[in-house]
Amino acid sequence: MSREWLAFTPALELAFLLRTRKLSPVEAVDHLLQRIGQLNPRLNAYLTVAEEKARDAARAAEVGQPQELPPLWGVPISVKDLIFTRGLRTTGGSLVYEGFIPEEDAVVVERLRRAGAIILGKTNTSEFGQSTTTENRLGEDCRNPWDLGHTSGGSSGGAAASVAAGLGAVAIGSDGGGSIRIPAAFCGVFGFKPSFGLVPTAGHFGGMPLFAVIGPITRTVADAALALQVMAGYDPRDHLSLKAPPPDLLAGLKGEVRGLRVGWSPDLGYARVDPEVRSVVSSCLPMLESLGLRVEPAPLTLTDPAPIFGPIVLADTYAAYGHLLEKEAGALMPYVRATLERGREVTGAAYSQALRGLEALRRQMADFFEGYDLLVTPTTAVPAFPLRQRPQEIDGQKVSTLWGPFPFTMVFNLTGQPAATLPCGFSAQGLPIGLQLVGRYREDLTVLRVAAAFEQARPWADKLPAL
Repeated sequence: MSREWLAFTPALELAFLLRTRKLSPVEAVDHLLQRIGQLNPRLNAYLTVAEEKARDAARAAEVGQPQELPPLWGVPISVKDLIFTRGLRTTGGSLVYEGFIPEEDAVVVERLRRAGAIILGKTNTSEFGQSTTTENRLGEDCRNPWDLGHTSGGSSGGAAASVAAGLGAVAIGSDGGGSIRIPAAFCGVFGFKPSFGLVPTAGHFGGMPLFAVIGPITRTVADAALALQVMAGYDPRDHLSLKAPPPDLLAGLKGEVRGLRVGWSPDLGYARVDPEVRSVVSSCLPMLESLGLRVEPAPLTLTDPAPIFGPIVLADTYAAYGHLLEKEAGALMPYVRATLERGREVTGAAYSQALRGLEALRRQMADFFEGYDLLVTPTTAVPAFPLRQRPQEIDGQKVSTLWGPFPFTMVFNLTGQPAATLPCGFSAQGLPIGLQLVGRYREDLTVLRVAAAFEQARPWADKLPAL
């Protein structure tokens, strides 16, 4: 019997099939590994495929099947290559760490394994997560399943490409300035950046300790809630993780959304946006109103957050990896070398001034959410663009190639708020466009609940790239 349908079966449904013995872990893993073998040479979504370990884990699951099955028992997943995996190569997207094999799992990987998940491999990332597109010295650029000549975004580009291409139902990514939401939007899948501290980040490459979070990229909202439920909760190895117990995210998805007040901003007061993106996202507003949400223009005009984000991230990245400039500079990607060199020059005064700006921005957003339950924006200013051809102009105006295409994501890393990207339409070229939902800090369930209502009214999981 053909198992082709497995490639795009949601994790929740896979878990049910496995639990009811209609599917075995070995069958699920074998099929996805075969598909990865066929498609990954074209996509470069995986940096490491754990073929032998995944098959061993699947066989062990069948032989040692517990009486009470954990929620992800036998479900194949992938993990971004910034996140440590015991006994499995973890490069950080860097040639410097090409052979690094961690001795311990990251907290989230430990929890996912305990929940029964089987790791298929490590997905492609920009070096140390330092770029919003996925290029490194370990191989070819990660490509977009909807058009192989276009970028998948970054830095969780491999995670988003793998889910879009049917190479695993759940991909674990990380997001320090948009690195879950940008690639998920470009690849037409669901991406969720949780509130800062909801998911412990101990065991993770990266130089953004004040802003980076770990979260899921999936085909459905329910799958993201399931993965988050497994990963969330305090751990003493991450002193910034929240001690309050997380809500039941999966059970809470069907809660009421009627009456929630939603602010709509096409530009947050500073962004240049492609007219096609603005049109596609704004066309979704009547549908949100049909769900009972009260949608109105957001009284929100922010200043560009890049001058706040920049000094903090540059200095923190230099603190983490500045030592590589001495002996490993030739092995680093140019964008990483430039980041480290600029980070070395950040003064204490500049860092302090950025922290002051950060507090002012957080107060401004807290004031906004006194009157609103959610904020809606585009996820990116443009659809996916050709590989290594970042737009220099958007809607007739020159923009920074660094953040011009991505003006809507970093601000919510600065504020620590939960934010999701939902597939909401396509460009004239057939490239996905994403809508971003942002909620109050620690009100992740509200964002997920509205995303689930949107998904039910306007399903996207049946829209597949023609690979």
